[in-house]
Amino acid sequence: MRSRAARRGWLPILVLGGLLVGACGGSGTKAPAPPSTSPTTTTSAQPTATTSVQSTASPTTEASTTTTVAAAGIAPLTGLPVDDPVALTRPAMAVKIDNHPEARPQAGLNQADIVYEYEVEGGVTRFAAIYRSQGNEHVGSVRSGRLADFDLVVMYQALYAFSGVNDNIRALIRDADWKRWTLSPMFGDNCPPFCRFPLPGKAYEHTMFGNTYQMWDMATERGVNEGVNVRGFSFREAPDPDGEPINDIAIQWFGEQDARWLYNPADNRYYRWNTGLPHYDASTGEQLSAANVIILEAYHVDRPDIYETENGTRTMDILLYGRQRAWVFRDGRMVEGYWIRRGRNRSGLWLYYDIEGTRPLPLRPGNSWIEVVRCCTMPGLTFSQTYADVAATSTPSALTATAHAPRIPEATRTAQAPNMAATSTASAATSQWRPTPFPGPTGTPFR
Repeated sequence: MRSRAARRGWLPILVLGGLLVGACGGSGTKAPAPPSTSPTTTTSAQPTATTSVQSTASPTTEASTTTTVAAAGIAPLTGLPVDDPVALTRPAMAVKIDNHPEARPQAGLNQADIVYEYEVEGGVTRFAAIYRSQGNEHVGSVRSGRLADFDLVVMYQALYAFSGVNDNIRALIRDADWKRWTLSPMFGDNCPPFCRFPLPGKAYEHTMFGNTYQMWDMATERGVNEGVNVRGFSFREAPDPDGEPINDIAIQWFGEQDARWLYNPADNRYYRWNTGLPHYDASTGEQLSAANVIILEAYHVDRPDIYETENGTRTMDILLYGRQRAWVFRDGRMVEGYWIRRGRNRSGLWLYYDIEGTRPLPLRPGNSWIEVVRCCTMPGLTFSQTYADVAATSTPSALTATAHAPRIPEATRTAQAPNMAATSTASAATSQWRPTPFPGPTGTPFR
């Protein structure tokens, strides 16, 4: 890894109210053959912090002493030009999306400006997709909220869409000053925008989908569909010339839950694999991809006072405030730095080269995936210049997924099909969405 001190003197091209902005272009083509350079890996050790917290009030919002305003016509969460002026006046929306193996492929993740992935109870991860510059008529499957989402709501001053929460978290939401920003069937928000689209053989909890445009309409009716100035990320078209070349980013949480991002130099994007298989968006058939992949270390804290009703385990809180290490991957290069958020009731999360927070670390204009891992010595982080042989892992991974799939008798599936089809048809009519079959994978730049 290169020293941070070697990067002195690298300055952004343009600063507008603290936001470094740029334009982005290019089209995707097949990637050239991977380089033969020997791998460079970074692996960290098992965390030991298991602090318990007895009670925590819901974070309340507090005005920041500084204001970051995006340039006119620039999406504040991506740094890209926006054609629709409505996208600049509405608030961000955080939608909780399932990542259980049965829920894949999910719908609408490629349309999110930012996607957070973090671990939850039960040996899986979950997504919080942040939409603002664009939305999607069919996003999901939508799942339940977690304590970690509270930080995201305040951080982005965002509307918060989820299927439900346990009673303890529900009480915290009711006491929060952002309660009116929540959209959930738990609070009477039904179809539309939250509708069921069941399929034979798919568990009920994986069948709820939402329409982000109808969610924004609902927020308008409540008087909370107002955009705010955002704070935090900066953008620059040119990459850091001192960044370390990294093409393969592998994250192993636990068991079979992992994520892998491979860089495609043909379009300067990272493509996602999950549990050894290409991870697709059900709306388009395209593989999930990002202009930036960001890994944040954060303390994970057990909450013995709150149990999850889904699995009877203790709730885990993820402390997305303070300052910890961060790795930023863009344009095939890795830069080490820090993320800083100066309090749980403060909006904005910043990326810096230095822990003092004096030199912003800019992203490439485009969408970002943020992987939240345990602080401060997470096992299973591997960064390599050499590409993984994903073709070799796909077949055994597919066999494993098939072996773990739910076994439902064919007679039961047949009996369920008519009612499920009727429910899906009614939901589609109510949500004004025209369901189409999953178009199937469109292929990947890595063969």
